[in-house]
Amino acid sequence: MVGRRYFKGRNNLLLTIGAGVLITLLTIFIITPILGLFLRITFDQFVTSLSDPVVLNALVLSLFTASISTFVIILIGTPVAWINARHRYPGREIVDTLIDLPLVLPPTVAGLALLMAFGRMGLIGGIFYDFGISIAFTTLAVIIAQIFVSVPFYIRQARASFEQLDAMYENAARSLGSPPVPTFFTVVLPLVKAGLIGGAIMSFARALGEFGATIMFAGNFQGRTQTMPLAIYTTMQGDLNASITLSVILIIISFVIIAIVKFKLRGYTPR
Repeated sequence: MVGRRYFKGRNNLLLTIGAGVLITLLTIFIITPILGLFLRITFDQFVTSLSDPVVLNALVLSLFTASISTFVIILIGTPVAWINARHRYPGREIVDTLIDLPLVLPPTVAGLALLMAFGRMGLIGGIFYDFGISIAFTTLAVIIAQIFVSVPFYIRQARASFEQLDAMYENAARSLGSPPVPTFFTVVLPLVKAGLIGGAIMSFARALGEFGATIMFAGNFQGRTQTMPLAIYTTMQGDLNASITLSVILIIISFVIIAIVKFKLRGYTPR
């Protein structure tokens, strides 16, 4: 009996040490490249690079397009997520699969697909081009690319939030005479808002970091389509400080976003 306890305690100790070593190695592996960026540039160089037109234009454009794309995703994704969470209809699994598809598609494939759809010779873009409207290689193309790659993040989180919400709240409101639409806005949304906010923040972060689909579909034009990831790629070849500055800004924004999401969703359970 004593021997079994000894070996059990010893095994637990070895597992604890092993887990600690793995966590330490993984943490070092992740934090080393990040420290490399932060230590490579001084604060004065960072401030100076912020005044660089390339950096400033990319920062403003990225925040603008990511905000617009996130707003559109919320408008479209919220009702879609609710419908898929609450209703069964023919082809729902196919719809879910198509929504998740951008998660696994290589960004360059997504960009080429968007170009074939919305380019001047594309399925939809060709129609607009006949009326003198060009979509590809414009700021609108940046927003479309960001929506395409980011929408799954929001819809997945929103659907999970709706599915966890007990339907009795909706049923109770309807039994009291509340129509479906007012019930959705006054009862459902307030109860799942933390989950929706978390999904929106993650979509914003994904849109902010989008590179492959954007460069393929929107190009790399300063002040028009050159977002921060594209500017990092461009300036790295001539102005390393500007590239590092943009990278540091993205790291800080990403860290803050993840921290906010974890805070908002900590212990979150729809009522």
